[in-house]
Amino acid sequence: MKLTTAGESHGKALVAIIEGLPAHLAISTEKINHELSLRQSGYGRGGRQKIERDQVEILTGVRNGETLGGPVALCIFNKDFQNWERAMSAGECDEQVMAQKSLTKVRPGHADLTGMMKFDQTDARNILERASARETAIRVAAGSVFKQYLSELGIQIGGYVKEVCGVKDEGRYSFDELKRAKTTGVGMLDEKAERLAEEKIAELKKAGDTAGGIAEIRVKGIKSGFGSMMTYGEKLDARLARALMSIQAVKGVEIGMGFEVASVSGKDVHDEIYYKDERFCRETNRAGGLEGGMTNGEELVLRVAMKPIPTLMKGLQTVDFSTKEIAVAASERSDVCAIFALEVIAEAAVAEALAVAVSERLGGDTIAQVKARYQALP
Repeated sequence: MKLTTAGESHGKALVAIIEGLPAHLAISTEKINHELSLRQSGYGRGGRQKIERDQVEILTGVRNGETLGGPVALCIFNKDFQNWERAMSAGECDEQVMAQKSLTKVRPGHADLTGMMKFDQTDARNILERASARETAIRVAAGSVFKQYLSELGIQIGGYVKEVCGVKDEGRYSFDELKRAKTTGVGMLDEKAERLAEEKIAELKKAGDTAGGIAEIRVKGIKSGFGSMMTYGEKLDARLARALMSIQAVKGVEIGMGFEVASVSGKDVHDEIYYKDERFCRETNRAGGLEGGMTNGEELVLRVAMKPIPTLMKGLQTVDFSTKEIAVAASERSDVCAIFALEVIAEAAVAEALAVAVSERLGGDTIAQVKARYQALP
């Protein structure tokens, strides 16, 4: 199973191609569009969300609501393209329009400067169009498809926001409680923390600043043995970390106790093993459901840290790439805080990594074959 995405932030469309889905998997565009709507939600979002109302179009690989077994192509058309068509033309350029839309005051924390140097560009727009988090819209659409695949096996993915710029939700929640996070403004479950987080975001917006945060992703219902310790490339914890780190603005990933394991002794880290009701089990889950690069049958617990958005309304000091003179970084239309969206995107990234691992182990030309093989596992 493989996902490939293409498209620019202000281009005509974002596109995804998913290879390896089994035949007869029911695909709901309503579920995909619901995930896309969630990605555009959350307190602190910017003006772009008022322009775009993301809706998926399935171009290939699905007929009568079911996959055919071939590549599935998804598309999201950018409504803002009508304002950028001349500037983003794939044909001959309009030099006057190109000059108006060009960007040379490179933004600290963004891909602008390094990308321009790497790809020998004089306009940061040739970098930022692909580096933009707008790309995550199509990853969320694809992630919904992977979620629907995993759901057929009884595997569910959820999550919530644990922190926004120092404001923390210290609660401990069951998997079923996570659903409520999608109905809140910031994605937190503790009402007091949610209120304080919104106040913090409002304060930063007034100051022309931005915020990051931490989201927790949980996976319920996945059996043991997915991933492998045989080669480092097969280790599922490494693959999940890679998937999460590939999201724009993510700077850290934890599994289970995460960095806390370095601060306590072994007896407070490792999950003791029991045999009850004819199955092996653990009464704690400090490992976050992963041991030796493999799922151990417990709930997966991952946390992802998002840095503050690098496009500030009051730009930081930088240098104009063209003149090499001191400048104030350009201010594109931006969010103050997108941690709610990050949580949704992180679920999609986890769904992709898990779907690939499940497909590798189970194979199957049809979803019925996949389900039968999964049910046969201990």
